[in-house]
Amino acid sequence: MVDQREESGRIVVGVDGSDSSKQAVRWAVRQAEVTRGAVEAVTAWEFPQFHGALGWLPPSSSDEGALQARAHQELTRTVEEAVGPRPPAEVRAEARYGTPAGVLLHAARGAALLVVGSRGLGGFTGLLLGSVAQHCVQNAPCPVLVVRGEDG
Repeated sequence: MVDQREESGRIVVGVDGSDSSKQAVRWAVRQAEVTRGAVEAVTAWEFPQFHGALGWLPPSSSDEGALQARAHQELTRTVEEAVGPRPPAEVRAEARYGTPAGVLLHAARGAALLVVGSRGLGGFTGLLLGSVAQHCVQNAPCPVLVVRGEDG
């Protein structure tokens, strides 16, 4: 079991590669620097659906490692683009299997704060709040901060 004192300064930030998520990473790192906390940058990955003669088919199990590794590489690249190679606070990067909202809600258990961008890479970019952010705001086990984009 994780010591509650250790968890009290943990800030979880959702990262999907969008400009909004990069802004969320920058905000989370600045907050962690001020509060002497740590940032857990999290991204979600899922198996892509393949269509075959018998309908929708899952990928072979050998794809799992490659998909997770690719997600982790993209996450690491995005975090570095947002805050540089040596951020002023500790940043841990985690690529987890599942839907974005589910992964973030699970990661936020015991965290001091969950930070998400207002709109990610999904469709309907004109919406006020993205579906993942909306789901997190309504269901998170900790406070949630939604970082709005510069144009919103």
